[in-house]
Amino acid sequence: MDSNELITRLTGDLTPVRPLRPPWARAGLWLALALPCVAALVWGKLNVDTSFVMSDARFMVEEAATLATALTAAFAAFASAIPGSDRRVLLLPLAPLSLWLASVGHACLQDWIQLGAEGIAIRPDWDCLVLAIMIGLVPAAVIIAMLRTAPSLRPRSTLALAALAVASLANLGLQFAHVRDASIMVLTWHLGAAAVFSALGGCFGERILGQPDRLPAR
Repeated sequence: MDSNELITRLTGDLTPVRPLRPPWARAGLWLALALPCVAALVWGKLNVDTSFVMSDARFMVEEAATLATALTAAFAAFASAIPGSDRRVLLLPLAPLSLWLASVGHACLQDWIQLGAEGIAIRPDWDCLVLAIMIGLVPAAVIIAMLRTAPSLRPRSTLALAALAVASLANLGLQFAHVRDASIMVLTWHLGAAAVFSALGGCFGERILGQPDRLPAR
């Protein structure tokens, strides 16, 4: 059989495939879908004095760093699913995450200097954890559905980054619901929860995204 005829027969019944949007566009779409859900859940528990927020530079830095962590982690998650993507994209959220951690850590130090041991006392806050889970349900479902449309070669890393994005967005909402929480509580319950969810995402990436990790460790 002529090669051209064979190619024509093989391609004749193929359905055109719509290419995925670029990672930055998919991350922006996820954020546009997830933010209103976060706002709706937090609205009833809103505890923000506008004048206090606008005059508190540390709070604004923390919120900006949290939002930037969510956006860059989502971008990195979508980019990591593309074959041949640069592995350095996995490190993209480290810059805003470091700023977030540094801001909270500095605040913990200030609380310790001013209040002593009482300023860094860790107390149970299960209500905060329950609210965080409620806030994260829709963003998590949306980003997983979006990731499953394109099989990832590194599902563990992809889902770990997606979990970091969801946890960061949930923490963004929690900060407005618990704006006057002690910094040690933010460090323990907010950043700690983000670390735990990212680790769980790395462990269960293959099962949730339905793809084995096919890239060898380097």
